[in-house]
Amino acid sequence: MRKRRYAARAMAAVLAGTMILSGCGGQTGASGKETGALEADQAAAGEAASGTADGAAGNGTEGENPEQVQDAADGQEEIEKPEKITFMIDGTLVTKPNGQEEWVERWEELTGVELEIIQPDHTAYYDVLGQTIASGPDNWPDVLITTSQYYTNYAKEGVLWDMTEAWENSEVKKSGRIVNENVVNSLYIDDHLYGLATGPGSGCVTYIKKKWLDNVGLDVPTNYEEYLAVLDAFTHGDPDGNGVDGDTYGVSAAGFINPEAPYVQYLPEFWQDAYPTFYQKEDGTWVDGFTEDSMKAAIERLKAAYEAGYIEKETLTNATSDCRTKFFEDKFGVFTYWPGSWNKRLKEGLEANGHDGELIVMEPIAEVGAYIDRTPVALCITSACDNPEGVFKYFFETALDGGEVQQLWTYGVEGVHWSTAAEEVCGVSYEEGQFHMLESRESPGTQYTKAFFAGDNPLARFEEGKDIGEGSFDPLMLESNALFNANSRPAQLPVSTEEMAQYNGDLTTLKYSIIADCVTQGISVEDGMKRFEEEGGAEWSQLILDSLNAS
Repeated sequence: MRKRRYAARAMAAVLAGTMILSGCGGQTGASGKETGALEADQAAAGEAASGTADGAAGNGTEGENPEQVQDAADGQEEIEKPEKITFMIDGTLVTKPNGQEEWVERWEELTGVELEIIQPDHTAYYDVLGQTIASGPDNWPDVLITTSQYYTNYAKEGVLWDMTEAWENSEVKKSGRIVNENVVNSLYIDDHLYGLATGPGSGCVTYIKKKWLDNVGLDVPTNYEEYLAVLDAFTHGDPDGNGVDGDTYGVSAAGFINPEAPYVQYLPEFWQDAYPTFYQKEDGTWVDGFTEDSMKAAIERLKAAYEAGYIEKETLTNATSDCRTKFFEDKFGVFTYWPGSWNKRLKEGLEANGHDGELIVMEPIAEVGAYIDRTPVALCITSACDNPEGVFKYFFETALDGGEVQQLWTYGVEGVHWSTAAEEVCGVSYEEGQFHMLESRESPGTQYTKAFFAGDNPLARFEEGKDIGEGSFDPLMLESNALFNANSRPAQLPVSTEEMAQYNGDLTTLKYSIIADCVTQGISVEDGMKRFEEEGGAEWSQLILDSLNAS
């Protein structure tokens, strides 16, 4: 059996992986949720309510189902249809309180395959996943979801099945419906693919209040000099029009640096070409961006802007919820945050507080060049799966079939998650035949926005006439997504070595402490870098670089 073939390799990998993953320290969340260290990242599409689900990890069947399929046109070998698939997922899929049982029933009806969902509490997902993997291949699910940091580790450890050939020969890839091939390609590791993106990784765009710009008589900035002029006017002038100068800030963020990749997305105009951690250059060599001159220049920019009062004083300790509240209250005028639904939600938040809600989504200034598109969340098949080819065909390919199954993954079940009936939902009246999402069972007063895939920014287009939600998305969502997609570059996949697992936690803490002290405490950048040498940062960095460049 396949499990036996993989068991020895996988268990050896897990022993190594336990040490590697320990450096990840309880990272939680996946695309679409707002929890833990991913609070703002996952708020980008965080409309699905989190929940818990019962169930224990399991594996696919031993291939007793006689039904098989043959793709004669491509000459592919027969692919056996699985009887059952086990799927470990966080709270980004509809939860039990929100109609998961009906969702599974509909999925099984459409595919003819039994599906068991294992859904730990969203905030504990990666802890539970790590424990499941460490417990051995016999307990692994057939399919799991993972963020980029875990994806690279698990791929390296042999936990994930190599789906390169399956993807390259798939009907989905040949269909021409993939919106952006770069999203899929961003998950390749040394020309091998171990997971399929659930959609674009997304990132952040910079919003600027149009009313404030009008009040200070300035245009949308296109370079750093113009950006600073706007911040100065927003900080020392009267941009909110209340007759008082100097009672507002130019910009705020949830910290000067984000706790996880891509790290520099919240204040991109200051970071520009600087990157605080390890990245691979075009020639294949690895460098630590913190030690480069670009990092020193970025810290100087942040330090000068903070001292000038342009950056809100509580930026270091802000949560993203704090930033949103202050933005809604007209405390500052420039906010780098998520596109899509958040464009609409920021507007509504301002208007609910009695302020003008018109926002301009800025193209990146010249020195930034492009916003960073995070590595997408990946759906992966484990190497313990008995029939990975069958799982790929009946789970992955059907999910992007451009028709009914993709509808299910995107919008959910008719009458449970969406409807076209004439009715009023959460205070909004809909006509007969008008598509709309229904009221959340778990969060009354709010409507569902998705089942799993984001319909406003999909990985694959529907076939003509089969997108039931087409035309239902607010133009603000679509416009901000389009601007980001046209002005972004993919982030590099994170990697790990034993040395990185051993030293990078302390190294990152030291880097962030130095940045904070230089920006908020008046420490010179030269003294900060001297501290980096004295407290072991340079040594740890070099040990990690040696391991990366030797691999």
